[in-house]
Amino acid sequence: MIRNVLAAALASGAALAVPALAQGADPNLGRNLAAACANCHGTNGVSLQGMPSLAGQPRTYLVQQMQDFKTGKRPATVMHQLAKGYSDEQIEALAAYFSAQKAR
Repeated sequence: MIRNVLAAALASGAALAVPALAQGADPNLGRNLAAACANCHGTNGVSLQGMPSLAGQPRTYLVQQMQDFKTGKRPATVMHQLAKGYSDEQIEALAAYFSAQKAR
């Protein structure tokens, strides 16, 4: 009896988890992560001075630069430390977000 109840509970939990997986990643992930970049790279990646603007850059370029910072291939004062904190999925989301922004 307890085994049947446990099996039913596990089955129903698995059934509820499937739709969550089917929904995919958070569509706002890139925008939410990009908020931390605004201090240096400007709102929506449009830098006012000093730092490179990220808005409108090609997605593949942005991913490559972040990966180079992350691995230490590209030297930096701060970005190599920041990039290490992002997963590949988060880097992809950031790159997709910034590449979709309009450069000014």
